[in-house]
Amino acid sequence: MKIDGFKEWFSADELAELKLPGLPAQKRKVNERAAKDGWALRSGANGEPLARPRKARGGGLEYHVDVLPAAARMAIQAAGVAVAADIHTAPPERQRQSPSWRWYDGASDEVKAKARQRLQTITLIEAYERAGMTRSAAVASAAARDGVSVATVWNWLSLIDGVARGDRLPALAPRRQGGGAEAQVDAGAWQFLLSDYLRPEKPTFASCYARMVESYARPRGIDVPHMKTLRRKLEREVDGRVVIAQREGAEALRRTLPSQERTVMDLHALEAVNIDGHKFDVFVRWPDGRVGRPLMVAIQDLFSRKMVAWRIDESESAQVTRLVFADLFKNWGIPAHCVLDNGRAFASKVITGGAKSRFRFKIRDDEPTGVLVSLGVHIHFATPYRGQSKPIERAFRDLCDTIAKHPAFAGAYTGNRPDAKPENYGERAIPIDQFRAIVDIAMAAHNAKPGRRTETAKGRSFDDVFAASYAVSPIGRATPEQLRLALLTADDRTCDRQTGAIFYEGNRYYAPELRDHAGKKVTIRFDPDDLHSEIHVYDRAGGFLATAPVIEATGFFDKESAGQRRAQEAELRRTARDLTKMQNLLSAAELAAMMPDHIDEDVTPAAGATRIVRHRGQTKGQLKVVKEAPQQPVSNVIDRLTDAMDRVVPLKRVG
Repeated sequence: MKIDGFKEWFSADELAELKLPGLPAQKRKVNERAAKDGWALRSGANGEPLARPRKARGGGLEYHVDVLPAAARMAIQAAGVAVAADIHTAPPERQRQSPSWRWYDGASDEVKAKARQRLQTITLIEAYERAGMTRSAAVASAAARDGVSVATVWNWLSLIDGVARGDRLPALAPRRQGGGAEAQVDAGAWQFLLSDYLRPEKPTFASCYARMVESYARPRGIDVPHMKTLRRKLEREVDGRVVIAQREGAEALRRTLPSQERTVMDLHALEAVNIDGHKFDVFVRWPDGRVGRPLMVAIQDLFSRKMVAWRIDESESAQVTRLVFADLFKNWGIPAHCVLDNGRAFASKVITGGAKSRFRFKIRDDEPTGVLVSLGVHIHFATPYRGQSKPIERAFRDLCDTIAKHPAFAGAYTGNRPDAKPENYGERAIPIDQFRAIVDIAMAAHNAKPGRRTETAKGRSFDDVFAASYAVSPIGRATPEQLRLALLTADDRTCDRQTGAIFYEGNRYYAPELRDHAGKKVTIRFDPDDLHSEIHVYDRAGGFLATAPVIEATGFFDKESAGQRRAQEAELRRTARDLTKMQNLLSAAELAAMMPDHIDEDVTPAAGATRIVRHRGQTKGQLKVVKEAPQQPVSNVIDRLTDAMDRVVPLKRVG
C-alpha cells in the first residue's frame, strides 16, 4: 500500500505498513493496541474525537496522528507523512473571512506552498516537544531535517507567537514588500495625464505622457517619474471599469458582464414569437418602375426558431406589420407572448395600442386597442440596438448569405457596406415578384435544413422541432369575428353633429344607427386597402354599433340615385313616425283639455300697519306748467332755454 502526501488520519492497515516505533507491524496487532489503549474514546484538546469512521471500502476506523505514542508521532512526522496542520486547527468559515485569510486566499501558489512548509516544520517541533525534547533541541532537530538555519526557524516561531492555531498559515506566509518608497507624483501632472488618457479618442499612454511632460511638467519645472512607473500607477490605482467606460463607452462596459443565457425549454411551439425587420442588400424594381432595396418583416417562433411568417415591402410600416401578423394568426394561431422592437412600425398604435408598456407616442385611455392587445398577446419590448435580445437576428445573418448572394441576384447585390460594393454593382434590378418567389423558397429551405444545434433542435431541423411541439401543445385560435376586429385598422372619428355620418379619407359612411351618436366620438375599424367598401363602428367601450357603408357621390341628373334618396327619406319619415307612436303621446287638444280654463281671483291680504311716507327734497324744485312763450328769434330762445336748463334742479319722485 502506498501512502500519498501528507495525512492526518491513518487506518490500522496504514499504521502497520509504516512500521512505526512503539507500534506493532501487523494490522490485527494495531487494532488490539487501539482497543487496549481506548483510541476510539480519546479526544483532542478542543474536544473533538481522535477517531472517525473510515469512508473507504471495508469500513473500520481511522485514527488521528495525535493519538499515537510520542515515538510514533516523531517518526511519522520526520518521514514527512503527517500533514503540517491537523484538522483540529483548521480555521472555521468565520475566520476565513478575516483580513489575513482574505489576503492569504489571494496570494500566489508559491507563497502558499512556503507557508505550508513552514507550518510543517513548526508542527514537527511541537511533536518533538510532546515526545519530551526541549524547545531548543526540537528547533535544532527540525532545522537540520528541513535544511534551514536555526535562526530562521526561531523567526518563524516568533511569527506565530500569540496567533491562534487556525490562523497560522496566513501568519507564516512570506510577505515581501517592494524595493523602496513609492515615487511621488505631482497632483496636477497626474490629473493632466489621466484627463488626457481617459478620452473616447483613445490616445496612447506614451503620447499622453509626452504631452504631460511638454505642456505641464517642464514649463513648471516639475520632475515626473518614468512613463512605466506612471503606467503601473494607473493600473494599480484606477479601476479598469473606469478606463473602459471613459475610453470605450457604455456599451463596452456592458460587455464586460457575462452574457445572459436564456433557456426556451419551458416554452412550446407558438407560445412566444419575436418579430423584426431586415433590409436586403439587393436592388429590386417595384411595379411603378422605381428601384430600391426591399425590406422583409418576419416572425420567428422562439421555441423552435422556425420562421413562421414574413412579408416583403419597401419599408417597415404598421401596414406590413399588420399583414404579417395576419398571416401568422390565420396559418398557425395566436401566440401568448411577442418580443418586438420599439420602432414606429412595431410600436404603432395599430399594432400595440392599449399596451401599458408601450413607450412610443402618447398613451390615452380612450385610444383604439391594437392588434396584439385585442387578442390577448403579452407584449415585450426589446432593448433597442441589442441583437442579443432577439434570436431572429441570428436567422437574418444566415439569410444575408443564402438570399442576398443568390445566383439569381447576380448584378443586383449591393454589398453590405458602402466600401464593399462588388464589381458588378448596379448592373441590374430584380423584379419584385421574382424576388419574393426566391425569398419564399429560401425561407422554406432555412426551416427545413437539418443539423441545427440549438437548445431544442439537437440535430433536427426547425420544421421538425416546431411540428413535434405544435402537435401536442395548446394553440390559441381566434374566431372570425376576433380576427376581423384585430386585423382591421382602427382609428378615432367623431360622428357628424346633425346626421351622425362619419367622414374619413374623403369618404362618407352612414348607417341609421349612427343618428343616436351624432356629435359623439366613436372607433372605426376598416380595411385600409379597401376604403370604398364599409367600416365597422364601435363605441368607446368597445361595443359594436353598426356597419356603415360608404356613401358614394352620384351624377347630377342621376335619376336612380335620386330615387334611392327619396326612398331613404321616406324610410326615415316612416321610422320616425313609428317610433313616435310607440311613445303614446297626447294630442294638442287632449293636452289643452287637461289644463284649467279659468284663473282663480287672488285675495289681497290686509296690511298689518300703514307707514306714512313723506316727501323729501326741495318743493320748489318740482316741475311747473310752462306757459307758451311769445314769438322770439330762434337764437334768443335757445340761449334762454340753455340758461334755464342750467338753473333747474330736478325733482326726486316721491314714493
